[in-house]
Amino acid sequence: MRRLRPFRTYREIVPKDVITTADLAEIRRTALGAADPLGVAADLADAVEQGRLAEPDSAGEALTLAAEIAEIRSRLDAALRYADRAVEAYPSADDPRAGIARAVRARILFRTGGREDEAMAELTALRPLLTEQPDAPAYVSAALETGGRAKTSEEWLSEALDSLLGQRAKAAEAITATEPVVEVGPPETPGVTFFLLQQRHRVRRNLNLPHDRNDDLADRLEAQLVRRAQQTGETDLLFFPQAEFDRLLGEQATLAETYGANWDEHRARLEKALVRQADAGGLGLHVLRASVAGLTGYAGRQGGEPTDQRTRAGYAGELSTRPDARIPWPPERNDACWCGSGLKYKKCCLPRSRS
Repeated sequence: MRRLRPFRTYREIVPKDVITTADLAEIRRTALGAADPLGVAADLADAVEQGRLAEPDSAGEALTLAAEIAEIRSRLDAALRYADRAVEAYPSADDPRAGIARAVRARILFRTGGREDEAMAELTALRPLLTEQPDAPAYVSAALETGGRAKTSEEWLSEALDSLLGQRAKAAEAITATEPVVEVGPPETPGVTFFLLQQRHRVRRNLNLPHDRNDDLADRLEAQLVRRAQQTGETDLLFFPQAEFDRLLGEQATLAETYGANWDEHRARLEKALVRQADAGGLGLHVLRASVAGLTGYAGRQGGEPTDQRTRAGYAGELSTRPDARIPWPPERNDACWCGSGLKYKKCCLPRSRS
């Protein structure tokens, strides 16, 4: 029997000196399972310093990742140093990645203690991005919640959403006394409004606030996703890593019909669905990294069942608001496969689309 090892060394994760953006994605998925996560963070920072990044403009991304790893391991001094460097690495504040780095820095400042005002100043500067950048609602609200400011998060998201809905309604010259007229696209082509709706809905649910008309709009969006799935026969693009997939079928055996009878079939279905979307002109495609706990937790909050299509579509909509849950597709042929197997894409999931 093959001996299983609980941890991998950094060189097993990235066995080369030059680090590509695909390597960064792999490190994000696996660093905390390495024998020395803090060593991974330090090596990322060294790679930036030594010019070992294949794409020099990914320096900020590498340093932000280092900061997040150190933060999770509660090495806040190191995390803040990496975050400071990450912010400095972006020459333009207009770079969407700069906002993520600044939000991570604010989150660390909250946790450091005694620097709450500095953290809030950083996030206040990011607040205008809530109506401009799709990822901003997720990273700004996450930082505020880390600082115990979920109510502030709800207020900011609500004001940003009201602003966008008002702009759209005015432009269309169509608004009623009870409900704005707004078009919200599917998650394949999400806009800021989509992410604001979903993120605000999540925050309000966690605060146990009563539904308002925008919460109802978020619910209708979930229903729209279900109808689309029913009409097109497409999968919801939820991806369960192997251990999670085995657990899913162990707890909800009937979902084998939806997600596949085994992990190979699960990955093949997703690969084929993505190929169909790409052939239809889809851009910015991705799968959504899911977990059994996340699905059952969402079902419990909604009063639904994990086996219900509406529940699963809603969970997919919630995950789509989280940048860390979206796995970009497709990778390059020689890059690590999106499924996390550790094999090259051309040797792993790419051939599954032809089976």
